[in-house]
Amino acid sequence: MINIKKFVKNAIIEDNGRGDLFFDVAPKGKFTARAIAKDDGILAGELYAKALAKTEKFDCKFLKHDGDVLKKGDVIAKLEGKASILLSSERTFLNMLQHASGIATMANKFASKIEDLEVALLDTRKTRPQLRDFEKYASRIGGAINHRLGLDDCLMIKDTHMKTIPDLAEFIKKARKRISWVTKIEIECETFEQVKTAMEAGADIIMCDNMEPEQIKKVVKFRDEEHPHVLLEASGNINLDTVRDYALTGVDALSSGSIIHQATWLDFSMKFD
Repeated sequence: MINIKKFVKNAIIEDNGRGDLFFDVAPKGKFTARAIAKDDGILAGELYAKALAKTEKFDCKFLKHDGDVLKKGDVIAKLEGKASILLSSERTFLNMLQHASGIATMANKFASKIEDLEVALLDTRKTRPQLRDFEKYASRIGGAINHRLGLDDCLMIKDTHMKTIPDLAEFIKKARKRISWVTKIEIECETFEQVKTAMEAGADIIMCDNMEPEQIKKVVKFRDEEHPHVLLEASGNINLDTVRDYALTGVDALSSGSIIHQATWLDFSMKFD
């Protein structure tokens, strides 16, 4: 909650600059307002919006909650407070809800395509700088599971790393002595031969990167027969049109940056009563 408080406080400071010019001439007394959905989708951002209301000291009652389905015209929340506070908070309040809800809505579209299958839907580190916690929170609300939050979550060896490693097996052996005993090692592979090498070297997870579904099925068969303990993740070219084809290959997880970076904000507005 500390990070959320810091986040909303910085967001207010960013928008207010040296101070809202309306403040000194704002009418006195308390006013009420409603946040209204102008798009269909999935709501996210409630946690942050409530933190904003608490920080800025106005009352906020949500009628819809994180994960709820929204229809155009739905009243999301009712607000009450000083005119100066409600108006200076309006844009930040709406921005957070619109941004988060757009990501949750996109994640939900992906999740609904594969909800009947035993496969995990993962997001990626393709997030906007300084917004990773916020965007990954929204992704979870929509039905995805967070992949790494940062470089310290899992030792992932990508193609760029491989250029610096002369002996993968020796590297993994060394890494096991340096990283936490419970930390997994994931290797990105683009070919079947790379998969075999990585599994034999001791990888915990194999990322099948930019492989076609038929290639991945071959990898799944090999894993099941030779290294059943290894987890398989498919990544690359996974979008709303292809996600089900990849899910049907038999991998344990699918990851897609599109969940976050291709999401479009929902349209919300605030109306004073």
